[in-house]
Amino acid sequence: MKKNLLLVIATLFAFSVQAQNTLKLMTYNIKNANGMDDVCNFQRIANVINNASPDVVAIQEVDSMTSRSGQKYVLGEIAERTQMHAYFAPAIDFDGGKYGIGLLTRQVPVRLQTIPLPGREEARALILAEFEDYIYCCTHMSLTEEDRMESLKIVKSFTAPYKKSLFLAGDMNAEPESDFAKELQKNFQLLSNPKQHTYPAPEPKETIDYIATLKSNANGFALISAQVLNEPMASDHRPILVKLRTAEKANKIFRTKPYLQNPVGNGITVMWETTVPAYCWVEYGTDTTQLKRARMIVDGQVVCNNYLHKIRIDGLQPGQKYYYRVCSQEMLLYQAYKKVFGNMAQSSFSEFTLPAADTDSFTAVVFNDLHQHTQTFRALCKQIQNIDYDFVVFNGDCVDDPVDHNQATTFISELTEGVRGDRIPTFFMRGNHEIRNAYSIGLRDHYDYVGDKTYGSFNWGDTRIVMLDCGEDKLDSHWVYYGLNDFTQLRNEQVDFLKKELSAKEFKKAEKRVLIHHIPLYGNDGVNLCADLWTNLLEKALFNVSLNAHTHKYAFHPKGELGNNYPVVIGGGYKMDSATVMILEKKKDELKVKVLNVKGEILLDITV
Repeated sequence: MKKNLLLVIATLFAFSVQAQNTLKLMTYNIKNANGMDDVCNFQRIANVINNASPDVVAIQEVDSMTSRSGQKYVLGEIAERTQMHAYFAPAIDFDGGKYGIGLLTRQVPVRLQTIPLPGREEARALILAEFEDYIYCCTHMSLTEEDRMESLKIVKSFTAPYKKSLFLAGDMNAEPESDFAKELQKNFQLLSNPKQHTYPAPEPKETIDYIATLKSNANGFALISAQVLNEPMASDHRPILVKLRTAEKANKIFRTKPYLQNPVGNGITVMWETTVPAYCWVEYGTDTTQLKRARMIVDGQVVCNNYLHKIRIDGLQPGQKYYYRVCSQEMLLYQAYKKVFGNMAQSSFSEFTLPAADTDSFTAVVFNDLHQHTQTFRALCKQIQNIDYDFVVFNGDCVDDPVDHNQATTFISELTEGVRGDRIPTFFMRGNHEIRNAYSIGLRDHYDYVGDKTYGSFNWGDTRIVMLDCGEDKLDSHWVYYGLNDFTQLRNEQVDFLKKELSAKEFKKAEKRVLIHHIPLYGNDGVNLCADLWTNLLEKALFNVSLNAHTHKYAFHPKGELGNNYPVVIGGGYKMDSATVMILEKKKDELKVKVLNVKGEILLDITV
């Protein structure tokens, strides 16, 4: 179990990196696009911005329709070259036009506001752009300390009521040791690094440009990086770029519904996936008002900051109904000495009941060979929608040829939701097709196998269920496996398992015994590579029935017909004219097997 959980973290690392929400903030005093070579070059400024690929840029020192700029709307010229939206806030009249500050944005703001600020050498301004999830403010502060301090009072006053994340960016004309910078940091947290100088561009020696965030609202993101970009020529200031990881909305954190696994040993495993790395737990109890919390802890550490969650609840009372919900809180940052959390999501309450040890009645349904055919699966589900079943078995070749995590998740989620897997535990068994393709090893991370093996046994009340894994249907030496399989070893392991199982008291004392494996030992349309190893053991075993698959043809072989010591039922295939679902029903001392097709027609109804 421990090894399996650590594998989850490792195999999902690449997946996790790609699923994060980011926000890139930039501020740039562009000196009206006049570079240190005294050349006005709009494209050069645009190139700096394009290379950084920010979501929003605070721009200072920009003209609009001035004579020195050839009556051009400078911000518009840069916006066209960067494919961004431009918003200009004039501070003063200048040279036949306007001079001031501006914003370049990828998204269109939901609201814009321009606020005048004091400046005795020239009037100043602040432009506020409100987006759906945050607010970005651009300013260019006065050269005079008194005016800067007065401006800061104004800024603090109008930003205080906001509840969204709010960022203040621009040329503050004040160094980190100044009274202004110290006063600013009482309410704002610097995101840019004040130790990285921004001015003058060729050889920066001063820090007068900043990006900061309002402390009271600084809980919806985590700082990933902050840097002064190495651009010594395009302007007399160097630009600042800050990258943030932003919180996902709570209603978008869950990727799948929870599904139940491994309901044995007075415990059950709850699994689900999130769209973001998360810290997760399960809240459960015999009612919804007094809940306990279960987490997955390995070697003293909570397993978190991952996407695929597997939490075991132990110490449960068989026969008792439990209510539970899963909780996931996004982890925006996981570092040695700093963790930042985002929003938290809770599922609705669901329920489960573990079978009592002496229960003598249950109903189970068995699917096989779906081969990821959604239409077939849904048609079969309609045939069992009025049946009150206790657990579900997917007997191989259901999540077949898995290419990647996304493909596996999509169909596993469809299967578990189709059979109410948040309330009904499911057992996933391997067929030969689950073993194929690049993500075949990764599949086991989506399940919690009984005994952490792809084969095993368990009791559902007084009935013993034995599950075997036949492996591939070709020799390990077959060219198609490229020497990467050793199912011979797996089959031999199960010889030892069967010897122990068939002599165990749990098997001998069981009222009924059910054998389930994918490739039939009897009635197969080819050679079963397990036959020489297992047949001598199984032909003497007191099973009531064997449920099999693989051939894509429904068949029933009564005891003795093919030398079999127990009845054999083989499920159909994935096509609509051949698919089947099995219903295993135990009532006291009677065990029945019923097989239905997609039309609900009864193909088999026997007592075994």
